[in-house]
Amino acid sequence: MDDGLADAAPDQPGTGLPFGRPGRFWRGNLHTHTDRSDGALSPAETARHYREAGYDFLAITDHFRARFGFPVVDTRDLRTDGFTTLIGAELHAPRTEFSDEWHIIAVGLPLGFPPPDPEETGPALARRARAAGAFIGMAHPAASLLTVADAESLDSAHAVEVFNALAALENRGDSWHLTDILLGRGHRLGAYAADDAHFQPRDPPACAGWVHVRAVSLDPDELLAALKAGHYYASTGPELHDVELRDGMLTVRCSPVRKILLTGGVPGKQVLAGKELTEGALPVAMFGDGHCRVTVEDAAGGRAWTNPIHLQP
Repeated sequence: MDDGLADAAPDQPGTGLPFGRPGRFWRGNLHTHTDRSDGALSPAETARHYREAGYDFLAITDHFRARFGFPVVDTRDLRTDGFTTLIGAELHAPRTEFSDEWHIIAVGLPLGFPPPDPEETGPALARRARAAGAFIGMAHPAASLLTVADAESLDSAHAVEVFNALAALENRGDSWHLTDILLGRGHRLGAYAADDAHFQPRDPPACAGWVHVRAVSLDPDELLAALKAGHYYASTGPELHDVELRDGMLTVRCSPVRKILLTGGVPGKQVLAGKELTEGALPVAMFGDGHCRVTVEDAAGGRAWTNPIHLQP
C-alpha cells in the first residue's frame, strides 16, 4: 500500500506525533452528506449546524453516484471568518468481496472531478482522486465488511475511518482491528473518526466523531496538507493536549479521563485507570520496533485516539 504518511515531518524521529508542531488544532468532520445526495439538509444548513456546534471546518462528501449527478459540492460560499470547508465526495465503484461497491472518502477533490468510467475499479478511482490532490480515506470498513485483501488493494489510501458514528447503529462503528492488521503488515496509514452525518430522522445525532488537525491556519490548503501528513488525532469526546515519547516512555496529557490505554502491533496493552486522569506515562517496550497508539476514554465513554505511533522511522 502506498505510504500515505511518508511525507510527514515528525516532531520526534519515527513517531509522527503532531503535538509540538507549529500552529494549533482545528476541529472538523471529514464525512458528511447533504440533500445533494441522500442527506436531509442543504449544504448551507449542514454547514451552519457544524459551525454553531463549534467546529472549525467541514468536508461535505456527498455520494458520487450517477443518480445524484456525480456531485462534488462547491462549498466555498459557505466559508466565513473562523469556519472553512474542504471540497470532497464519497466515491463508489465496483467491488469488494462482500459488497457491490466501494465507499471511499476523497477530501480535497477539484471541482469537476470526472465521473468513473464504467470499467473503473474502486482502487483505480481512488488513485485518480489522490493524483488530483485528494486525501483518501477508507470509509467505515467494518460496516462495509472490508477484508484485508480489499483494504490492501486500496493502495492510495492515506487513512482508515476507524470510527463512524452512523455505522455504530449496527455495532460496526469501530474499525481498529483491520487497521492494526494493515499497520502490522507495514502499511503506513492514519486513523480518523467521522460522523457520516445524513441528518435523517432515525440517524444518531451529528457531531459524534471528528478530527483535530494541527495546522498554522484555517486555510483549506493548510488543513489538507496536514491531513495528508497525518498531523491530527481523532475523537468522540476527550481532548489530547500532548503526547510525547521520551526514553521509552509515552507521556500523555489530556482532558479528564478514566482510562489511558496503549495498544498496537502486538497483543496486549499498557493501561492506567482512575478518576479524572489528566496525565500519565506508559512504557512502549512491548511494541518493539513496531507501532502503538494511545486511546483515552472519559467517564461518558467518549474516546480519543492518536494516529499510529511508529517506533522506528
